[in-house]
Amino acid sequence: MILVVGATGFLGTETCRQLTAKGKPVKAMVRSTSDGAKVGKLKSFGVELVQGDLRDRASLQAACQGITAVISTASSMPFSYQPEENNIQTVDLEGLTNLISAAQAAGVSRFIYTSLSGHMDLDFPLRHAKRAVEQRLKDSGLAYTILHPSYFMEVWLTPAVGFDAANAKAQIYGTGKNPISWISFKDVARFAVESLDNLAAQNAVFELGGPEALSPIQVLQIFEEVGRKPFEVQHVPVEGIAAQQAAATDPMQQSFSGLMVCYAQGDAIDMQETLKAFPLKLASVRDYAGSVLAAF
Repeated sequence: MILVVGATGFLGTETCRQLTAKGKPVKAMVRSTSDGAKVGKLKSFGVELVQGDLRDRASLQAACQGITAVISTASSMPFSYQPEENNIQTVDLEGLTNLISAAQAAGVSRFIYTSLSGHMDLDFPLRHAKRAVEQRLKDSGLAYTILHPSYFMEVWLTPAVGFDAANAKAQIYGTGKNPISWISFKDVARFAVESLDNLAAQNAVFELGGPEALSPIQVLQIFEEVGRKPFEVQHVPVEGIAAQQAAATDPMQQSFSGLMVCYAQGDAIDMQETLKAFPLKLASVRDYAGSVLAAF
């Protein structure tokens, strides 16, 4: 039985879908306060539900009973963040650390953890929490796989961060000239699922990107070509983002600013060796642009 933690998030839900499509037995951990529609979607896949909360150690111990592998896609950022209770400290650091301990105690044999790209190495709370959990997992004695995905197309090329394809407007952080290996969350889920049975994934860390590294300016050009419409572009200077980060008092604001600075610096990932171990066809930015613009 495979336990998916973070199952109501978009990456966790897709992971559950892919696992059940392969006929894998899946248990999805959900909170008592989880969105009913999201829980209903998980039920439609045929997964078994178990109530649990990363902030409740006893619930994690119960959820891990009878589990052979854990896949964690959980994070407080960005959609479930609540400053006083559901935050980077309680979820991304303490919660995941407690989950690893619960998995050890329950005799779980595999643990697959979705972290951040290894190139995201600046000083911000989410990065520090993720790296601490990675080290805890490496030290746990569990057979582990750590995934380091680059920027998700479905997050960083959306209006939520200033990329508004419907209205042909985009914010670019920094010069926009540094390449990023944009990746689809669906492909990250595929790597997580494939890691369960791939010997190359045991006790390994993988940097994950899409099929090509493209600068934000090149991404804009693709959207303009596919949509046959020029974009109105606003550049956000790195100095301004750094100042915003320095002035922020909330860990999520500090972390989001840190991620924007890393975006400006670029995150090119060579996938050649990884794709030898995982021969998957990855979605491209052009694929994504076509699907997004077809909806308008």
